[in-house]
This record gives sequence, C-alpha cells and structure tokens, in this order.
Amino acid sequence: VQLQASGGGLVQPGGSLRLSCAASGRTFGIGAMAWFRQAPGKEREFAAAIRWSDSASRYADSLKYRATISRDRAKITGYLQLNSLKPEDTAVYYCATTESRPITGSLAREDVYNYWGQGTQVTVSS
Repeated sequence: VQLQASGGGLVQPGGSLRLSCAASGRTFGIGAMAWFRQAPGKEREFAAAIRWSDSASRYADSLKYRATISRDRAKITGYLQLNSLKPEDTAVYYCATTESRPITGSLAREDVYNYWGQGTQVTVSS
C-alpha cells in the first residue's frame, strides 16, 4: 500500500485545514487509517484514527473537539479536517494504514499501522 498525504500548509491561528491521504496499490485490505503528527524536537504522537469498515473513530484529547476524521471508501482516501488551529498544532502530519481490523481501543497504537505516508507539513503561525 502506498499513501500520499496532502493538504498541509501555513495557516493563521484559528484557521482550518483539510488533510487528505490517498491510498493506492494493495488497498482492498485496509482495516483502519490514522493520522500521527510530529512537532519539531518532539516524538511522533497520535492525532486521530478511523476504522475503515464502520467509521468508528478515535481522537487525541488535544484534537477531540477540533478535528474530524473521515474516509471515502470509493476513492480509498482518508481525510482529517482540522479547525480552530493553534500554534501547538504545528507539526508534520503522517497518515498510516493497517490491514488488521483493530478494536476501537487499539486505533491509537502506533504499532498497529504498517504502512506510512511521507507526511505533510502543517504550520500555524500569524
């Protein structure tokens, strides 16, 4: 599975962005898709995830009321809508998928995902 993340950019505090993650290749077995992010000088952390079959989702506490994850099964693409962005949201955002079908409680685990995209930069600054 190949993943192409896009949609990042420079946005002012309070603004919005919609990230996309297009999957190609062996995509029939996608079980879940997630977004992780890595800020400068920090470890990569979980942002949001969605189970492909039933759209069950999970969010990091820091994004719970400001982000929406979704997927288009026909386009084999996942999306992360980010609203009310803050400077602390600045990071490289990576999408990832797995062929397993994790339970909701496991959607945030990085070791669940075995395919990773190249990342898209999100910078929140005035």
